[in-house]
Amino acid sequence: MEKVRFGKTELMVSKIAFGGIPVMRVSMQDGAELVRESIKLGINFIDTANVYGDSEEKIGEGIKNTARDSIVIASKTQANDKKTFTEHLDLSLKRMGTDYIDIYQLHNVGSRQRSDAVFGPGGAMEGMEEALQAGKIRFAGFSSHNIPIALELMKSGRFDAVQLPFNYIDHEAKDEAIPLAKKLDIGFIAMKPMGGGLLHNAELSFRYLLQFDSIIPDPGIERIEEIREIVAIAEGNPSLTDDDHREIERLRMGFGSSWCHRCDYCQPCPQGIPISAVLTAMSNFRRFSLEKSKALVGDAIEKGKTCVQCGDCVKRCPYHMEIPRLVKENVSAWETAVAAAASQTTSAKQAAKEGTL
Repeated sequence: MEKVRFGKTELMVSKIAFGGIPVMRVSMQDGAELVRESIKLGINFIDTANVYGDSEEKIGEGIKNTARDSIVIASKTQANDKKTFTEHLDLSLKRMGTDYIDIYQLHNVGSRQRSDAVFGPGGAMEGMEEALQAGKIRFAGFSSHNIPIALELMKSGRFDAVQLPFNYIDHEAKDEAIPLAKKLDIGFIAMKPMGGGLLHNAELSFRYLLQFDSIIPDPGIERIEEIREIVAIAEGNPSLTDDDHREIERLRMGFGSSWCHRCDYCQPCPQGIPISAVLTAMSNFRRFSLEKSKALVGDAIEKGKTCVQCGDCVKRCPYHMEIPRLVKENVSAWETAVAAAASQTTSAKQAAKEGTL
């Protein structure tokens, strides 16, 4: 696969990255083999995070026999303070069996409170700077779902990489963030290239993304067939036809009133409902294991049940979404999906038990 320059890092990375979320759902053996096969296909950019279950361990197993300087590893921490940052970094190094991480990112810096904590005295940024000096990491990055916050962090001059949601539906980043990253020579990782599992046309999704020569799409990979399909698309003709543009506009119209951008301008909710967490719960469910999904958004769903349909959030939403209706629908969809998954698990355990009798 063609390698491209990743901003001022000067790292040469594959046009497509390997996203490390879904690999947590497969066995250690299958996960490691998935990493190895992806590398054989020409993928040399691997992105994960310390909160993605055992993703780092599986990646570490998968890269054991690969020359370290032939691959680029990115990981993340949700730490706010220096002490926790250092603990997370050391754990990531141990899990992946490496002496350094190429791009280490502050994970989901999406609020003023989080940004202030990270940059304050004893904050995670102090840990980042020490790790850079010590050679534990090579370049500093961050991820976010909040474009205004992201723009400020990019302009701070302290980061070499940024990771933001970007796909043909959630395309807010193309107006300012992508041009700014290109101007500042900051490497841009496009998270959720298929909308966290909500988009289903891989051909259209990646041909759209490949129109932007300064970004690296970062799809989550669970099966080798998925990355083979994406690599084939990337190595083919990425141009969009007139029909493609019309289809994208049609899909945008359909998603326009229900696609949560996670900007959180709808907050604060009088009932204390974390609205964006509820509206993106099904995306988490599709990408993570059942238990991990419950841990991430279970409490948010319970809060969502307390919605009194007051409509305060609708007034503040810049995308004019019918939030009360969507909260109700997403809570219902979540409960249905969780019940179905639990039933399948029970049936599988019963079948296994009967098979041993």
